[in-house]
Amino acid sequence: MIMDREISNSNTYIFNSRDVAAYFKWFSVPNYLEVSYMQYIFSLGSVVLAKPLTQDFENFKNDVYRELYYLWANGFEGEKSDISNMPRPGSLALICSQSCINLESYMKLVTLHLIFSTNLPYVNINFTGLPFSLGLKCSFDEYEKNVALAVKVLNLDCFDRFRKPFDLEMGVPDELLSISLSNHYREILKNTLDFKKLLKKEEQERLDRLKKDSLSNIESGLNKDKICVPENPAGKRKKPNNKVSQSQPIDQTTIKTDSKNQPKGAPVNKKI
Repeated sequence: MIMDREISNSNTYIFNSRDVAAYFKWFSVPNYLEVSYMQYIFSLGSVVLAKPLTQDFENFKNDVYRELYYLWANGFEGEKSDISNMPRPGSLALICSQSCINLESYMKLVTLHLIFSTNLPYVNINFTGLPFSLGLKCSFDEYEKNVALAVKVLNLDCFDRFRKPFDLEMGVPDELLSISLSNHYREILKNTLDFKKLLKKEEQERLDRLKKDSLSNIESGLNKDKICVPENPAGKRKKPNNKVSQSQPIDQTTIKTDSKNQPKGAPVNKKI
């Protein structure tokens, strides 16, 4: 289902296949859930994705897989990867200034995480320490302006620790700020597919497949011809049978009455 509704703000950023692939890598989305994530964001249509990507799901999926390979080849694996490898080499920043392109990439990942995590109301970020972790070399004044611009263009709202709206145009404080999707953006996404149910269904189907495969492997193992094990396998000596066979009579002449090798407890006959 492709949605035709669009956000009224013409300066709103729309995501591409590179952004989606980078999200998969950064947040370590399991391979078996990648298609479910793609189906969900594809169902949002032009509200989130660039229009050329909303025409055919197979083409969109192939584009994402292609970008996944390029990101992997550049070492973009996990949240500890160098975020400068997220955009294509020589890419121009579309939201922030070119010196803050790493901030732009980071805020894209945050926004996608809020879109995919439908039950996550907000994320806490301390913007004061980000320039060092993102490797930004711009002035702090320029950085503050780019933070405010990124939050606005990506349809995000900012709140302080008391959940009161915070205006980033006034600057970036040295404290945690809560970043969430704007109410207008969240209202549009509310009428879409229930992504949580979609993931649960995919997880259940995967567990059912694993269970079925395990049972089939067990049954195939039981149906194989059993290997005959000899009664006396190599390495085990047969215990001697100390019992006297009833079919063989005891020779009384062989028993000595004065023998000292009598069984324990049997008296020895002595001549008087």
